[in-house]
Amino acid sequence: MSNQILFLPCAAGVEAWLADEVQRIIERGVGADQARVHGQRGGVAVEVSFDAALDLTMQLNLESRLAQRVLWEMAYGPYRDEHDLYDLARQARWSDWVTPRETLRVDVTSQRSPLKSLNFAALRVKDAVCDAMRDDFGERPSVDTHRPDLPLVLHLAPEYATLYADTSGEALFKRGWREDKGEAPLKETLAAAMLAAAGWHGRPEDGALLDPCCGAGTIAIEAAQVACDIAPGLQRRFAFERWLPFRDERSTWYALKDAARARVRAAEVPIYAGDVAFRLTDFATRNAERAGVLRAIDLKTADALQRMPPCEHGTLMLNPPYGERIGPKGTQSSRDEAPQDFFQRLSAHWKRHYAGWTAWVLSPDLKLPTAMRLKESRRIPMWNGPIECRFFRFDLVSGSMRSDAAEAPEPEQG
Repeated sequence: MSNQILFLPCAAGVEAWLADEVQRIIERGVGADQARVHGQRGGVAVEVSFDAALDLTMQLNLESRLAQRVLWEMAYGPYRDEHDLYDLARQARWSDWVTPRETLRVDVTSQRSPLKSLNFAALRVKDAVCDAMRDDFGERPSVDTHRPDLPLVLHLAPEYATLYADTSGEALFKRGWREDKGEAPLKETLAAAMLAAAGWHGRPEDGALLDPCCGAGTIAIEAAQVACDIAPGLQRRFAFERWLPFRDERSTWYALKDAARARVRAAEVPIYAGDVAFRLTDFATRNAERAGVLRAIDLKTADALQRMPPCEHGTLMLNPPYGERIGPKGTQSSRDEAPQDFFQRLSAHWKRHYAGWTAWVLSPDLKLPTAMRLKESRRIPMWNGPIECRFFRFDLVSGSMRSDAAEAPEPEQG
């Protein structure tokens, strides 16, 4: 039997870290010793035998923190029109995967496709699957646009089309623990990418981690799960669990989850988080409890402009907020505070009290270092959904009291 292709899409700029993660998962797993990993634009492809692909699909869904989904290639070939897409979709043996009792949905992505209607392309693929099922079973499956049993993804390049089955179902950033959200919650996959980019893996040598503007707690919770070696997919379900080939692999699936639970450990590095808003630290506390890491995080309601370092040195990591969350606790004018003023005061506070720490800040403002009056040592392009951002690294050193005072007055304690 020919090799199977799995494709794991990710956010732009994350491909190299995802390739490393996939390689580690393969080395930790079973039955995929001969898998070949290929990083490419927009994700990572894995070539592996069919039998090993079943096990690896389960492992990747359970373990990957950086991938958006795990896609199973069903068909690939050239196309000129929608009729070619119909023929392409008929190549797969759909009756080996689902029965007419299961539902399906077809989503389409395009990169300079010559076709005029992506909706019609999706319709022709749906027709091909339904016609194949009717030929084999005498009846057609139904379409479910919300929670299909068999989600399909058709990717159209200028000349070639690839049809995937989405083994994940819901996107992998949905870990299963988030119920309480802030105004603009950070996706768990992006938080994991920030940790990977900073080289923070929850080891003692990585040192403490502090998010002083934690919102609903995504960065701290993701860091705590890394430190405790909690598989990100342990608390959710996946589309592949309803497919015929994987029903025969249930014992393997249960064994993989049991092994993941057995390796969970206590964090060996301190993780701190907080926010100026009581409501958000309450959200973060409840989320951390559902994620199984509440004991691993020291959470408190505190103003980032006043919070003192919890230990001698470590890593600051934050996705800075705007609006009501940036003002000092208890003030009435926080909505009127300009972001630039907040960042100047924050950097002055850091230079006074956080010398020796490393700060990583995610921001869509390319001029953030100027606003903070700090010189970045690295700037890494990252995408927060459709928003192009930079992940800045600042190596903090103590500034002179005179220059700090000139930059921004320190708020009074109390």
